[in-house]
Amino acid sequence: MKSADASMREYYAARAPIYDEVYLRPERQADLRWLRQSIRGWFGGRSVLEVACGTGYWTQFIAPVATRMTATDAVAEPLALARLRPGTERVVFAQADAFALPAALGRFDAVFAGLWFSHVPVERRRGFLEGLHARLSPGGRVVFIDNTEAQCARLPVSERYSAGNTYQTRTLPDGSEHRVLKNFPDEAELRALPAGSAVDARYWRGEHFWALRYDRPRDPAA
Repeated sequence: MKSADASMREYYAARAPIYDEVYLRPERQADLRWLRQSIRGWFGGRSVLEVACGTGYWTQFIAPVATRMTATDAVAEPLALARLRPGTERVVFAQADAFALPAALGRFDAVFAGLWFSHVPVERRRGFLEGLHARLSPGGRVVFIDNTEAQCARLPVSERYSAGNTYQTRTLPDGSEHRVLKNFPDEAELRALPAGSAVDARYWRGEHFWALRYDRPRDPAA
C-alpha cells in the first residue's frame, strides 16, 4: 500500500500540466489581485524560501521583489514547470520534502507556502512549523496562503475524521480518482499554532482564499 505522502506526490505529478486552472476561475480573481499586491509588501527586500512551490504561480510574483529566492517542491513534474515561469531567472529551484527541509538550503528572511498548509495533516502541523522556523533567521517572516471552504462547493469533503483531517475525492482528466487530504482551518486554529513564537500575527480572509502572516522574535531565546 502506498503511503499518504507517496499518493499525494503521485497526484500532483499527474495534475501538474493542468494545475494552473485553479488560478483562472473568474470568481477567484478579486482575491488573487489582493494577494498579488500584498506580496510586494510581505516579501519586498527579503530573502525568501518557498515551500511546495508547485508550478511556480506564486514564485513568479515573489521573485521580482525578493533579494534572493529558493523555491522547493517534493515533486519533479510541477517543479519543472515552475522553472519556466517568467521573472524567475534568479530563483534557485530545488527538489525537497516540505517536512524535512535540508539545512543545506540555508537561512532566509521569510518562508512562504501557497495552497500547501491545507495538505498538512493536523498531527504534523507542529513539526512542519518547526522545520520552517529552523530555516528562518531571527525576526524572519512566515506567510501562508490557502483556500477557504468555498472550494467545497466544487470539491465537497468526502471523508472526515475525529483528529480534524478531511479528505476530498478528486478526478483527473484521465478519469483516475485520488483521495486528497484537504483541511480548512479557521482563524482561531491558525493563530493558535505559532502562539508564543510569533510577533505581529495578521490574518486575512477573502471569499476564496485566506492568508496568515507572522514574524518570528528577533531574540532567538524568545
